[in-house]
Amino acid sequence: MKLVEGKGAVLGRLAVFAAKEALRGEEVVILNCDQVIITGNKKSIEEEFKILRGRTGSAQKGPKHPATSEKIVKRAIRGMVPNYREGRGRIAFKKIRCFVGVPKEYEGKKPIAFEKVKKIKFVQVKEFTK
Repeated sequence: MKLVEGKGAVLGRLAVFAAKEALRGEEVVILNCDQVIITGNKKSIEEEFKILRGRTGSAQKGPKHPATSEKIVKRAIRGMVPNYREGRGRIAFKKIRCFVGVPKEYEGKKPIAFEKVKKIKFVQVKEFTK
């Protein structure tokens, strides 16, 4: 099992890492999903999230975009897993778990930490949650 610290990690790099490990057969647990960062211009990222959330299909059936930070991170990982609906991709996607904060069962363990980003322009995922 791979325990990953999401604080300060870039969303795309975290998603690629989690997808690769899950496809290898490892279980991946991501902690502190609300502190994962998205690099780029804050205004353009906000507009993109508003557009995606405003787009719901006829009769509110979909597509629906996540509003909580752990689901935003898991959705990004889903994009990195090939064919997440069937076969190998489905098995891999089920092995990924995301949490806001640190659950009691993982408190004593040391997670894998990604290097801190030195970019000036970034936004934390929690700024887009309800």
